[in-house]
Amino acid sequence: MKAVVTTGNGGFDKLHYREVPMPELGVGEVLIKVLAAGVNNTEINTRLGWYSGGGWHIPTPFPFVQGTDCCGIVTQTFDTADAAMVGRRVLVRPCMRPDGFDSMLNLWMGSDFDGAFAQYVKVPAREVFPIDSTWTNAELGSIPCSYGSAENMVHRSGVASGEHVLVAGASGGVGSAVVQLAKVRGATVTAIVGKSKMDEVLRIGADFVVDRDSDLESEIDEESIDVVIDNVGGPHFEGELKALKRGGRYASSGAIGGPMVNLDLRTMYLKDLTLIGCTAWDEPVFPQLMSYIDSNRIKPLVAKTFPLEDIAQAQKEFLEKKHVGKFVLIPPHDE
Repeated sequence: MKAVVTTGNGGFDKLHYREVPMPELGVGEVLIKVLAAGVNNTEINTRLGWYSGGGWHIPTPFPFVQGTDCCGIVTQTFDTADAAMVGRRVLVRPCMRPDGFDSMLNLWMGSDFDGAFAQYVKVPAREVFPIDSTWTNAELGSIPCSYGSAENMVHRSGVASGEHVLVAGASGGVGSAVVQLAKVRGATVTAIVGKSKMDEVLRIGADFVVDRDSDLESEIDEESIDVVIDNVGGPHFEGELKALKRGGRYASSGAIGGPMVNLDLRTMYLKDLTLIGCTAWDEPVFPQLMSYIDSNRIKPLVAKTFPLEDIAQAQKEFLEKKHVGKFVLIPPHDE
């Protein structure tokens, strides 16, 4: 089969589109024909070695196939008990908890083992969720990583109806998902976004927008926000904590604007703030996301699709950050 093999840390030259052996199934696994695979920051960060300076718990298994998002069709199962899945269109939960949900140990498809930047991928059957939806393959392939990470932060920070949520990086895959998922819960949303993308972010549900290049402390009243959901980090961090009400919550699963921030501990403890790191997904997150798709309570935001072999071009355009939503790769299939 054809796949993109990432051979090590480095630039786009580490992405090799080539023939590789078909995956061989083991106990409890299923084979999926990949129909669409989203492009995420995490794949680029992994290739660049960005996580090596943080808390990622195992070495990246180069050379391997990346790809955290997968919409596909189950073509084969190892166990007869899973045979009913064959022929079903599915999404894969990419954040897997091998020791169960009482342990925070997590493994990610496409980061810790071979993922969906290929014609076929094998995954544990328990991580496969059949989906009946009118959405296209590309639309479904844009969902798992971004929307799952977003739902995990919204869930774990306890966003509730009537609360005011501040969303950083609101035009990106995760941020635009947070806007929608917070609105589903009945929250008011203020989105931090570039000027050129403000109208689009308002269209997907934000109530207010703030220019990301502005002075946040002059734009947002102190102690006016219940929850901050921030996948950006960088220079706005200090202002976001000041904007939080006493007892407010801050959740993050990324730091694309810079991982090093200024934290005045007095702001944190004197205001009784809760800072929540979110990588391992809680058990309700993916089933809840599937229910939102089934009921069309959220909207997919596919900015552009690319053939799988054009992954380098897709990632180059992704890094320009001129788009709203997700880029999606489409593997080749004869039929």
